[in-house]
Amino acid sequence: MGLLRKLLGAPVTAPFSGALWVTAQLAQAAETEFYDPVRIRRELEALAGAADRGDLDETDYDAAEEVLMARLAEAARRGAT
Repeated sequence: MGLLRKLLGAPVTAPFSGALWVTAQLAQAAETEFYDPVRIRRELEALAGAADRGDLDETDYDAAEEVLMARLAEAARRGAT
């Protein structure tokens, strides 16, 4: 009975299952990119360059650096597990 239900329900459930799979793949790719240590270091370098040029004041720089350093620490934690 379960196989028959799957076969009859496939026209309805298959597109939904496919959409869920694509969404999960996109979320995984975004998370991998978000916690990429190389990317985070590049962002830190760009942030330092902006501060050196005077595009950021010290308060904004400190806040942005804190966020990036937290991401870097989380990336290290994820890599260690």
